[in-house]
Amino acid sequence: MLSKQISRLAIRSSHNYIFNRTICSSSILRRKKRINPIIRTWEILKQDVQNMGSSFEESEMRAHNSFPSHTDILVIGGGIMGTSTAYWLREKSGLRGVNVTVVEKDPSFSKSTTCLSVGGLRQQFSLPENIQMSLFGAEFLRTLKDRFGEDADVCFTPNGYLTLAGEDGAHQLLDNHKLQKSLGANNIILNKKQLEERFPWMNTDGIELGCLGMEKEGWFDPWSLLNLMKRGATDLGTRFVHGEVTNFLFTETNVSVSGDEENTQYTGSNEVVVKLPNGEEKTITFSICVIATGSETNEIAKLAKIGTGKGILSVPVPVERRKRYVYRFLCQGEQPGINSPMTIDKTGTYFRRECLGGSFICGLSPLPEEEPATDNLDVDYNYFDSSIWPILAERVPAFNCVKCQSGWSGYYDYNYYDQNGIIGIHPYYGNFIFATGFSGHGIQQAPAVGRAVAELILDGGFKTIDLTRLSFDRIIVNKPMYEVAIV
Repeated sequence: MLSKQISRLAIRSSHNYIFNRTICSSSILRRKKRINPIIRTWEILKQDVQNMGSSFEESEMRAHNSFPSHTDILVIGGGIMGTSTAYWLREKSGLRGVNVTVVEKDPSFSKSTTCLSVGGLRQQFSLPENIQMSLFGAEFLRTLKDRFGEDADVCFTPNGYLTLAGEDGAHQLLDNHKLQKSLGANNIILNKKQLEERFPWMNTDGIELGCLGMEKEGWFDPWSLLNLMKRGATDLGTRFVHGEVTNFLFTETNVSVSGDEENTQYTGSNEVVVKLPNGEEKTITFSICVIATGSETNEIAKLAKIGTGKGILSVPVPVERRKRYVYRFLCQGEQPGINSPMTIDKTGTYFRRECLGGSFICGLSPLPEEEPATDNLDVDYNYFDSSIWPILAERVPAFNCVKCQSGWSGYYDYNYYDQNGIIGIHPYYGNFIFATGFSGHGIQQAPAVGRAVAELILDGGFKTIDLTRLSFDRIIVNKPMYEVAIV
């Protein structure tokens, strides 16, 4: 019921357009009822062209000019999740569709999760939903030029992923492989001998099996994808606002519930306060709010009393900021070839080539007791020396003599409940939708998530990939969606 209500709210502007066009066309027919039918048809077509021109002009004004006081759909967060959602909302609704506004506090994205990720794409998951979203991500990248023009390029490197497993993880790797294959992924299982033959640079001690992606896996430039989708969303009429959401404004209404003798008070919100770069505060009213604020989701949710209220509102959004290091090192000698895959060791340590020289990048998620502070983006190079380099040197003998050249760190939205995305309507606020908590997998899932949110709003439910199990409700009823043997 809630999703149907949202769908009706979201397409209100489309209905108004159709109604107004019908009235306009009818008046033309009455005025010209004695004119030749061909001329009469031309008058109607001319009116349509004028309407289309006005729509284009209004879209340009919305995208570039005055601050909006109202929008049909407000998207908080202009990273890859928010931008993808805006793109798909406009792409699905068409020229005469919904009014979409994205609010982003840092358009430079200097500390954005999107731009600081390593841009991986793989289907090697254990949950069907994640596999299907990644498969669509690969298809989306394949059709970039069809969507965004011949200059659309994200520098996709299709070298695949290689996931290694020891004796204790081999059975699960096989189970995951079977599921991935059944859903359309193209990967193969390699035993120890096959790994040695295919990757002579590898020391296979302690390794039983490896799963290698043969297509639709690799890595790409996240910044390029974000810019392409933002350009596409803007061209379709999305308005991007530079500002920070600082509060939600609330109203109380009486809600009649069947079986209750007294009306229930429902406190909802359809208005936010936005602080502009110059310090000025303005408000935007909305019908639907999509929260796609990544690692800052919990703070935004608290502004809406989620996690601080009573009943369902006492349940917080289980998303927090985590910091991860990425190191770049230089290797000489018999190193992995230029077509080497992104390799994930059984310990979770990963590495891949960066460019054509002997440069590689690598990383490893720390143990819970080693989690670094998130108040800055400083890089701890001792972590490379003490925790990562010994593993690299054991797995690849050529890495015994590597030199760490540089590194960077980035934040990501860690879902401490089950490390998977939260996608769907909040169980209390029927006009609030979440797209957050992807725990390092968001960049490859963003095209599918944006499409799914657009379907939820415009179609009243998921149409292409059923993501119901990833809704906020699973937190309320305590049904976590864990990945098994997946980094």
